Order: sequence, then structure tokens, then C-alpha cells
Amino acid sequence: MATKKKQDPSSRIADNKKAAYNYFFEERFEAGMVLEGWEVKSLREGKVQLTDGYVVIRDGELFVIGCQINPLRSASTHITPDSVRTKKLLLHKEQIRRLIGKVEQKGYTLIPINLHWKAGKVKCEIALAKGKAEHDKRDTIKDREGKREVERAMKNRTR
Repeated sequence: MATKKKQDPSSRIADNKKAAYNYFFEERFEAGMVLEGWEVKSLREGKVQLTDGYVVIRDGELFVIGCQINPLRSASTHITPDSVRTKKLLLHKEQIRRLIGKVEQKGYTLIPINLHWKAGKVKCEIALAKGKAEHDKRDTIKDREGKREVERAMKNRTR
């Protein structure tokens, strides 16, 4: 089995930082995105927000809703950019069928985790996720603060 490579930080376009706080990730998938030209140009400038985005399944196809790509000021005059346009995701049929079965289970949803470049194409990493309860979110905060304290102690010790 091949090891998963870490992504080059320069290839990242946007991250959904609230996703890890609000959800437990069960599985991750990398999907292609169907975009218009002005959207790709805006992504190169980093004018995207994933925080409120989610993925829906309609007629056996995946769509990202709520992913906001802000148009550049120099957008062409012959197009009308829609910043919250629903964007289609591309996955294999077997993967989509498996996701349909999982999403129909109670409590599971699909959310976009990040956007990144891969071989000149924009890819969206999505996750099959289950929502966290309030006490789980508190545990996440405690763990994060604990790690921060350990890092501070190690940093002070090496001085």
C-alpha cells in the first residue's frame, strides 16, 4: 500500500479550519471541480472561502454549495460572475454510490476540507463526517491547549 504524501504548502488554496472543530472525519476523498475561467483566476489570487460550504448529492452527482469564490475586479465585461454558484464535483461512480449509502445513515454529511492544486487542476478534498456534540468540541479545545502547553515547555527547556 502506498504511503500518503504530504501536500506542498504552496499548492494549498484554502482550508476549512472550522470543519475539524465541528466534525469527526470518517473518510476523505479527493474530487475534481468544474469551474469557470474567472473562478480559476480568483483561486490563483486566493479569493475563496470554504467555511460555510457543504456537499450535496443530486441525481447521483456531487455539488458543493456555499463555497464562495469572489470575482476579481478585472473580471471580463461579457460574463456575470456569481460568487456563490453551485459547483459540481467529479468522482468515480463507485465512490459516489458508496457515499450515497453512507450519507443516508443518520448523522453523516459531506463537507469540503480544502482546495488545492494538483497537476495544474483544482482539487477539492471532501470528507464523510459526523457532527460533534458540545462536549466533544470542549475536548478538542482541551487537547489543543494541552499540546500548546507541551510545545511551550519544550521550547523553554531547549533555551
